Amino acid sequence: MNERPDPLSPDVLKADPFLHLAGRLVAGGHVLPVRVYYEDTDFSGIVYHANYLKFMERARSDHLRLIGVVQGELFGEALAEAPGFAFVVRSMELQFVRPARIDDVLEIHTSPVEVAGASITLQQKVMRGGELIVEGRVKVAFVAQGRARRIPDALRTAMKLALGEAQGAGPA
Repeated sequence: MNERPDPLSPDVLKADPFLHLAGRLVAGGHVLPVRVYYEDTDFSGIVYHANYLKFMERARSDHLRLIGVVQGELFGEALAEAPGFAFVVRSMELQFVRPARIDDVLEIHTSPVEVAGASITLQQKVMRGGELIVEGRVKVAFVAQGRARRIPDALRTAMKLALGEAQGAGPA
């Protein structure tokens, strides 16, 4: 298993003082803290269901950032391999277990489940303390010019490393 620098170490923060905003890597995945603001809720002060999707999308993006996938560089590599590429959510299954409310501090846990040729499957859990709020399984596909394409090697390598850590450590 490769050792990664602690994202909150003084050396890392000196190089990028805002990195801590991207959450943190944990055994088996990534955790992103999110506070629930008024804008995230419906008229009753409960998180509007679609906003969980936004929280989970942020966590997936920040997970990539912390495992070393620099999206700007990935875009350049991917454009050479597959012009007009995009990541698209191919499928998503969600279970809403409990409501979250205004001012709650949630943690979005992201763990890779499978890295296939043109897709990545992730498990995500929205937690409040030790309490499960929402659980989801998300499959993201890599497409270019309207067709599925092989995931670029840089992303494949980083995700397979994270997947190996996730399988060795259990769910995040």
